[in-house]
Amino acid sequence: MVTVWLYSLTAVVVVSFISLLGIFSVALNRHRLEKLLLFLVSFAVGGLLGDTFLHLLPELVGETGFTLSHSLAILGGLLIFFVLEKFIAWRHCHVPTSVQHPHPVAFLNLIGDGVHNFFDGAIIAGSFLASIPVGMATSLAVILHEIPQEMGDFGVLVHSGFSPQKALVFNFLSSIMAILGVVLVLLFNRQNFNVENFLLPFTAGGFIYIAGSDLIPQLHKETRPAQSLWQFIALLLGIGVMVCLKVLH
Repeated sequence: MVTVWLYSLTAVVVVSFISLLGIFSVALNRHRLEKLLLFLVSFAVGGLLGDTFLHLLPELVGETGFTLSHSLAILGGLLIFFVLEKFIAWRHCHVPTSVQHPHPVAFLNLIGDGVHNFFDGAIIAGSFLASIPVGMATSLAVILHEIPQEMGDFGVLVHSGFSPQKALVFNFLSSIMAILGVVLVLLFNRQNFNVENFLLPFTAGGFIYIAGSDLIPQLHKETRPAQSLWQFIALLLGIGVMVCLKVLH
């Protein structure tokens, strides 16, 4: 159990520090940033889908078989992340954005991202409870989709009126909610509830939603053949990383 704590906390600390990568988006011009983010998003899609179908679901079926509760947990993951995305997207304000009056989307984004990061921590802890290899693959999948997400979140905060320094601090504070997710899941599991039996299918549902409903539609905005080919190659690379992790373990 000590090993699970060590791996889980190390993973979420790495995930939390990814929030600081947003500062690099300031140094890039908009065109280069968009090209980089589309490549990273494509890579993340491959990682999320690869982890779901190569690690999470096989681990779930191999342990207990596929049951109705697993189906409901997968649907629960889809629905929870749908609600989270809706909450982040909901905004309406008539006051112009300024440093003195940041747009409400900034605060909604921070709250939604904090809850999202909490779930990321819970997901990582549940995956390590299932097995160390599954935990490592899931942590990598989380990291892959967090990189473009955190860069985007940083941009949202700056665009909403935050200074770059303030945006970095608040984005980092939101990201460390993942640590709380790890701690609560591991403490809860000490009561022998086997929370990984719920979190593994929940994670699968969440990852399928993020990849299919959030990330892939972003990729469809780019229709040029050459760029689309690079997106597909990046997606295959993300899947390839998960295949390699599966083979190595």
